[in-house]
Amino acid sequence: MNKVLEKYVNKRILIWGYGREGKSTEKFFKDKGIAACVDIFEGSRENINEDNYDYIFKSPGIPAFDLSDKYTSQTELFLEAFRDNVIGITGTKGKSTTSAMLYTVLDKCCKEPTFFMGNIGEPCLNYFDEITPDAIVVFEMSCHQLCQIKISPRVGVMLNLFEEHLDYYGTMDKYFAAKQNVTLFQKPGDSFYVGAQVPKIPTLADRYVIAEAEPLKIKIFGEHNRYNATFVKNIAVNEFGCDLETVKKTIAKFGGLPHRLEFVDEIDEVRFYDDSISTIPEATIKAVESIDNVRTVLIGGMDRNIDYTVLVDYIRTRADVTFICMYSSGERIYNEVSDLENVIYVPELKEAVELAKKKTPKKSACVLSPAAASYGYFENFEDRGNKFKEYVEVY
Repeated sequence: MNKVLEKYVNKRILIWGYGREGKSTEKFFKDKGIAACVDIFEGSRENINEDNYDYIFKSPGIPAFDLSDKYTSQTELFLEAFRDNVIGITGTKGKSTTSAMLYTVLDKCCKEPTFFMGNIGEPCLNYFDEITPDAIVVFEMSCHQLCQIKISPRVGVMLNLFEEHLDYYGTMDKYFAAKQNVTLFQKPGDSFYVGAQVPKIPTLADRYVIAEAEPLKIKIFGEHNRYNATFVKNIAVNEFGCDLETVKKTIAKFGGLPHRLEFVDEIDEVRFYDDSISTIPEATIKAVESIDNVRTVLIGGMDRNIDYTVLVDYIRTRADVTFICMYSSGERIYNEVSDLENVIYVPELKEAVELAKKKTPKKSACVLSPAAASYGYFENFEDRGNKFKEYVEVY
């Protein structure tokens, strides 16, 4: 038995939240058979009787702060056991693409067993028994997974920082505080790769600032993805001694992930792209700048009260693009630029796609890049992207 698990022997465990990660944690402890009890709770914090439990595993989707030492998570358990094997990748945008690209490169270049898990992949405890001493773990870490952990991975990565998830954290400072945990508990000799745009974070690790994108050949769209690839190249070569030419060739072949500037189809000489992953204004602006000859952009979703000034200002500079706004955040943006002829509001995505097909000129592109979360209208950003593809093909 892994030494980290010894402290859970005959202990009373509560799993708070029963989504994908909560179910994974329950299965893990029941399979191990070491705990005195494993209970499930899905209510509010004030209804938890903390005295009845030794450890409470909080699921990442539950907003809760200033918790006692009884509270932990499967991310923290995994890091306690394997932090020396882990490359933890976070950032407001680009972490999924960067994590997938890095995994692809390391899986190609390294002889050691390589794993991909976390926010985009499988819950980390699903792989617990497969992690060998020489294993390499690429772990995409959301702010929710990082929030309140007290151990950091050996290689920490923070790509960037933009205003996001204020509906969860309330303030930018709390959001940044969660992100910082990717490096706050690192040790001397560890490595921290960080974007130049990120405010300075205290760390004992060796800090490597990625100031700009290197001239790497990439298959996916956008200079921001060349910047992500620069992180991948540096980590693969510096941390794992990968052959530089093999790294470059593997990066050049990487085809990207669904819903991230993904080409959907060309219909009546109009190219349609799915960028449903876009949940902040900066991502939408990058989408428009990355795809050739964009003439229609679909924006809007759940309104989380983030600042849309940068997008509103950008819209005012792009009279050549029709912006079709939808849902609550789209209505808010529309109200700020309703004096412009190239900005239109419709209630829902289906209507937006129908209108886009009429408005988008031939030989140009239409992109779904909402600058907003999908919740309240779709199950998640994948569901929103899939609906967009469906509407593009049908209407």
